[in-house]
Amino acid sequence: MTPHESTIAVVGAGLAGLRACERLRAAGHTGRIVVLGEEAHPPYNRPPLSKELLRGTLDRDKLPFRQRAATEDVEWRLGTRVGAVDLAGHTVALDDGTGLGWDGLVYATGVRARRLELDGAAWRHTIRTLDDALRLAPSLAPGTRVVVIGAGFIGCEVAATAVERGCEVTVVEPLGTPLERVVGAQVGREVQRRHEQHNVRFALGRTVRAVADAGEHLEVELDNGAGLAADVIVEAVGSVANTEPLDGQGLDLAHGVLCDDGLHPLRDGEPVLDVVAVGDVARFPVRAYGDAPIRVEHWTMPTDMATHAASSLLAGLAGTQVDSTGFAPLPTFWSEQYGVRMQSFGLPHLGLEDVRVLDGDLAGEAAVGYHRDGRLVGVVLLGMGKRMLEFRTAVAEARAASLEPAR
Repeated sequence: MTPHESTIAVVGAGLAGLRACERLRAAGHTGRIVVLGEEAHPPYNRPPLSKELLRGTLDRDKLPFRQRAATEDVEWRLGTRVGAVDLAGHTVALDDGTGLGWDGLVYATGVRARRLELDGAAWRHTIRTLDDALRLAPSLAPGTRVVVIGAGFIGCEVAATAVERGCEVTVVEPLGTPLERVVGAQVGREVQRRHEQHNVRFALGRTVRAVADAGEHLEVELDNGAGLAADVIVEAVGSVANTEPLDGQGLDLAHGVLCDDGLHPLRDGEPVLDVVAVGDVARFPVRAYGDAPIRVEHWTMPTDMATHAASSLLAGLAGTQVDSTGFAPLPTFWSEQYGVRMQSFGLPHLGLEDVRVLDGDLAGEAAVGYHRDGRLVGVVLLGMGKRMLEFRTAVAEARAASLEPAR
């Protein structure tokens, strides 16, 4: 049996798993592909969950991705939870007691919403899955008091959506501005101003100590003793990589699955050639931005990664490795709040010490550059949609220059 005829198991039925199937077929794999997904839904688009779907302006039937003809013969086992992966035995153990053997493995389990260490279950809302959004949406009625814990992109999007639906919104954030970790304080202050223009309140520099049932409402106790009355509470405090099925395999699973440039997991410094990790769960070197492995939870990344991972996996099954020097994806992200599109290219968080407004005015539309060692590593656009290609190209060119060998 050739590598192209082997059985490949794909653990994870999100965008990364779907793209991996497509790219494996495009790379010539004709063998069996079995996808194991914990959610009961086929692969769907997640960005609208905190925006259009939560606002009620998008039907849930519009979320699933279109299945291509090349992957019609892929076996989808949805609503199936993987308990453990045995790398040495080439098996996957499912929670229903059954198992699946494989020759090659694509690990694409993604991430789950991080939870605070607080008591209580009934009050907890997050936005990670379709079911999360469907459960939260009916609660966002006019006059509802909503407390959002966390002012990252998800927290800010939920706050904007809730206030647009007539809710009274307060955002609790331990840092000094919204989005501070990802776009810095300067842009964060402008994002805060725009939210406050729409009557969103902020409790900045504060954490949540406890949540209590006060009868007709919930009481959110902050670390300074202040209390916030809430009818709905949304936790938007980051994510946790779903690595547990790989426990005990000798892999580095701190903050995701540590991989090499070929997206093969590393065990004792050596790549596991019959396995690749794709999507949010993978931590790998993005050479244009330094050698430190990172996870990039951007919507565009699974497509770039899947193309490379398919080639890497098929080569690995043949006992070889692909040349990864050309693998240099450009992380791209966007958010929409109050009808204004914010776009990010590159990795702005690596350049928070040197932030410059490249064009425009933060109070209106602006292009903001992020630099490390004098080199552009990211751009954030507030509006400026007509110049998106110009600034994306600038980041791409800076990335390409960083990959050129020193002369």
